[in-house]
Amino acid sequence: MATFFLILIYASFISLGLPDSVLGSAWPMIKIELHAPEDFAGYIFMVVAGGTIISSLFSSRFIKRFGTGVVTFVSVLMTATALFLFHFAPSYYWFLIFAIPLGLGAGAVDSGLNEFVAEHYESRHMSWLHSFWGLGAMTGPIIISKLFASGQTWRNGYLIISIIQFGLAAILFLSLPLWKKVKEREKIQQDLNPPIESDLAQTKKSSGVSVLLKHPGVFPVLISIFLYCGVEQTMMLWGATYLIASRNVTPATAAAWISLFLAGITIGRFLSGFATFKLSNKMMIRLGELIILIGLTLLIFPLPSPFVQAGIFIAGLGCAPIYPCMLHETPVRFGKEHAQEIMGIQMAVAYLGSTLVPPTLGAFGTRTTMIMIPFVLFAFTGIMLFSCEEFNRIQVKIDSVMKSS
Repeated sequence: MATFFLILIYASFISLGLPDSVLGSAWPMIKIELHAPEDFAGYIFMVVAGGTIISSLFSSRFIKRFGTGVVTFVSVLMTATALFLFHFAPSYYWFLIFAIPLGLGAGAVDSGLNEFVAEHYESRHMSWLHSFWGLGAMTGPIIISKLFASGQTWRNGYLIISIIQFGLAAILFLSLPLWKKVKEREKIQQDLNPPIESDLAQTKKSSGVSVLLKHPGVFPVLISIFLYCGVEQTMMLWGATYLIASRNVTPATAAAWISLFLAGITIGRFLSGFATFKLSNKMMIRLGELIILIGLTLLIFPLPSPFVQAGIFIAGLGCAPIYPCMLHETPVRFGKEHAQEIMGIQMAVAYLGSTLVPPTLGAFGTRTTMIMIPFVLFAFTGIMLFSCEEFNRIQVKIDSVMKSS
């Protein structure tokens, strides 16, 4: 049963990734057909991310009441419906309305399944989980690129992806009785073997999440997650537009090149699952940030096209281990007692980065030049690296105090 649920969760993350990269790849054609301002994609993205923030913050409450299976099924059904409606959008303003259920559904799936895997599976499974997100996100631009190359419209892309989502929703619905059995089994195990809580855990339990937020290492972690999602989502939303502006390529070519970024994430997360046998989450995060800097360096300099494509792929490769390794550390850093609550907060902060960074850079780039995108992302990645190292320094200091006491 554990293997079946892992496969089901992996499939759910494919569906989570599918719509994430479609808007950025399709936008160069959407804005032409619907006569939309170039930076309007940022506002659509902001609404989606805003919905994910809300659903992430409330996901713990819904999961505790209805269970992970029910919440995941309803959420995927919401995203499928939203994507189907995008297909019929008569004007670009309708994208804002349809983005609401898309964001609400995505946030609940992300928060619930991340916590489930972090608590029940090992670090390598978290990396492989997010590689399936990358597989879905990589598939989106490929679908759009193929449709554009064959003369078809972006609407068909949203239709195809919505059909895939509806199919997964049907599978999740059929699996609901099994999710219920897992919940009942866990409750029996907890009754038979009640966890022995440390003094720190009891303090957290009595004081709630507010105590956790006072932990000196919380804000460096949240800053890192905020910046990571800003970097990743900016590449996905504005990468194609940047390539058209800086390299004068066609929309179909730009969408195909951006799929290399998502291919790097997918392949990197698959390999990261094996690397976690030898390397700690801390080391994986550090290596990922350094690799991103290398990839962005290739984009900053005016190099031939093969180097640009390599830079896009390398940047995705660097992104691969960061997010899943950060999330997998959550129960270790803050305790299993509040893992779901903290996971929800991290998801909210992650989507806050997705909400604020890409639209802000898009608005700025539209009024100046999109060529500045890799320069800004390089700076953000440097700050992310500094924040992670600051958390490591704080954690070492705390561990040293605890050992001496």
